[in-house]
Amino acid sequence: MKPFRYVRAHSVEEATVAHAGRATSRYLGGGTNLIDLMKLGVERPETLIDVSRLDLDRVEELRDGSVRLGATVRNSDLAAHPLIRDRYPVLSQALLSGASGQLRNAATTGGNLLQRTRCPYFQDVGKPCNKREPGSGCGAREGVSRDHAVLGHSAQCVATHPSDMAAALAALDAQVELRGPKGPRTLPAAEFHRLPGDRPERDTELHHGELITGVLLPPSTAGLPSAYRKVRDRASYAFALASVAVVLGVEDSVVSTVRIAFGGLAHRPWRALRAEAALLGQAPTDEAFLLAIDAELSEAEPLRDNAFKVPLARNIACDLLRRLAAAPATAH
Repeated sequence: MKPFRYVRAHSVEEATVAHAGRATSRYLGGGTNLIDLMKLGVERPETLIDVSRLDLDRVEELRDGSVRLGATVRNSDLAAHPLIRDRYPVLSQALLSGASGQLRNAATTGGNLLQRTRCPYFQDVGKPCNKREPGSGCGAREGVSRDHAVLGHSAQCVATHPSDMAAALAALDAQVELRGPKGPRTLPAAEFHRLPGDRPERDTELHHGELITGVLLPPSTAGLPSAYRKVRDRASYAFALASVAVVLGVEDSVVSTVRIAFGGLAHRPWRALRAEAALLGQAPTDEAFLLAIDAELSEAEPLRDNAFKVPLARNIACDLLRRLAAAPATAH
């Protein structure tokens, strides 16, 4: 048994001060990932700061048409919310494809973004892992790599980010709202998570003591045809081998808006900027979709066991783009 200190925060300020003052502290929301990692010995916080009772559990529409998601909104509630289902279906679909109903009832918006990789080498303290123990090596590079990254990986780490929700937020141009000892700031959801580089132990761009307080969904992607497609080994309760979140607008027979983010392929949701640039202003044809996605995936560097992910990602992305191109936009 490893003892730890428990602090129940009553305000955002109290939480950030308590966290910043302790080097090995962690915020506790739903605990669906953190507690498991503590049981495995991967996470060993000396202090848990419970933020689950903070006043951050609302979904609210703002005057400019944007929608703010509080950091402690439960995944099940968010997926079922009428504003989300109506205006941002890609987010609702992504949430419902993750975990199980029981876990979605406990998991929070902020916690979902902060969940850590499910790489088995990371979760097994008896195996080398630079993410868990910098400098120890990456067991997955020469080991079993079927579930690992094909884009943006490094010699230090080939892990993938597990969040379905994060891929949808990247495609929606969402902003992550943060509060820390130095005050508030925001980050684009697509830039919140990091590529591994030579610091794979750092999953995000969070500063020490910072707390996710909410996520802002912009009006620019509201009501546009959007969807999430996920391929996994079984029908539920499994992480993505490959997934894609797409937002697509077509006006006057050409692509006027396009946002594409892959999941299951990289250390963070992979925003397909090259494919987006290739499609903008083009007719939404099968050929255009294939050329754009192939241009994006040309950067892929598969490992020994996961080359199948490249054609898999190509097929689901092109199919989803084709389906959305035929879908009408919803005005708001």
